[in-house]
Amino acid sequence: MEYVIEEKAAPGRDKVEVLGATFEPGKPEGEDAGRWRQKLESREEKLKYLENGERYWYGKEWFGSEKRKNPA
Repeated sequence: MEYVIEEKAAPGRDKVEVLGATFEPGKPEGEDAGRWRQKLESREEKLKYLENGERYWYGKEWFGSEKRKNPA
């Protein structure tokens, strides 16, 4: 896949190179489109998938400006 690189104006600089769209055009087709539960085999794989997707909301580690001294 070849990447499209665009030149855009940036604040404080003249022009910068920005990576364009990297997705393939079109919509997913077939019966298996959007069926993540059937693609993962074991219960552990499904739990890992869900925990990874929701780690922002349920994770214990925080970074940068999100860090709090006292949990809410």
